[in-house]
Amino acid sequence: MSLSVRSISLFQFKNYFQQEFQFTERIIGICGRNGVGKTNLLDAIHYLCFTKSYFTRQDSNNILQGQEGFRIEGHLQLNEKQEKAVCILRETGKKEFSVNDELYTKFSKHIGRYPCVIIAPDDIQLIIGGSEERRKFIDTLLSQLDHDYLQSLIDYTKILQQRNSFLRSYNDSYTKDITVLDILDEQLAKEGDHIFEKRREFLLRFLPMVKQLYNDICQRYEDINLFYETELHHVSMQELLKHNRQKDLMIQRSSGGIHKDDLFFKLSEQAFRSIASQGQRKSLLFALKLAEMEIIKEEKHLSPLLLLDDVFEKLDEERITNLLQRVCADEETQIFITDTNCTRLQVQLETLGQPLQMIEL
Repeated sequence: MSLSVRSISLFQFKNYFQQEFQFTERIIGICGRNGVGKTNLLDAIHYLCFTKSYFTRQDSNNILQGQEGFRIEGHLQLNEKQEKAVCILRETGKKEFSVNDELYTKFSKHIGRYPCVIIAPDDIQLIIGGSEERRKFIDTLLSQLDHDYLQSLIDYTKILQQRNSFLRSYNDSYTKDITVLDILDEQLAKEGDHIFEKRREFLLRFLPMVKQLYNDICQRYEDINLFYETELHHVSMQELLKHNRQKDLMIQRSSGGIHKDDLFFKLSEQAFRSIASQGQRKSLLFALKLAEMEIIKEEKHLSPLLLLDDVFEKLDEERITNLLQRVCADEETQIFITDTNCTRLQVQLETLGQPLQMIEL
């Protein structure tokens, strides 16, 4: 089973007024100086896969300055069938997404149809940043594999917002009807327990895979360990909400639950991010992303698209060479890689000895 993007056309998207790109090979190098639209082109491909940007939360931030709305149209090949995906942000701010001219009523239904993995410079925050980055990474991966998980995540987020809104308004309420909180807690616990079980089961497989890949990339054994941190290892979601209720009423927000989960990395029994070198941090980032690719292929029997954004700027040549050799070994993975230096990119890609297409912007 295979997936590839054959062409993409952009209208009023970011710095593109109107432009079309044809992709003729499995490995595509995109080069040009900063600001010409290399990352924007990758982000347009990300839109086709996830119905949204990788880099900004607001769709309106992706409209060409001075214009209203944008349109992205992609022609893809999925298991030897031609498909057309279109994302439109209208002047009204309404977004539409369709595949083969059939509009989605829920964008979440599209997630996982075109699996995709992206590596960008700011992804190092997965290693050194806050827990939100690591939760987002796991949630994005699991959402591509399991629609039930994605729906539970959507429902949990919605109920959590309702609960926090109730907690903020409780002290100002004349009725102070605590039964509303009982109902919200029951609903939140149901979704929370489901998400926890899915995460726990998945991470039992995923984290050992990351550990093995990390040592493969380092080409030597290092004492690295990875853990799933959650309060639900010891208590159910319902019990946790009950235990925290008085505290939550006082601080006016939900202090515990699966929205606080994290991944914790240790190196030689110390916190990884505190003692790891730049090279070790990059190796762990690569290991996480490569494990993401491998598990998507295992579960979906389909190689995801791989988008590599300006990796040469942040990563040393030896690591990027190892990364490219590993991912290019899978002859079904279509790879898009950007760089500011056209010569450097072409030389690196030519060493792989595989057909490639160069696009200079």
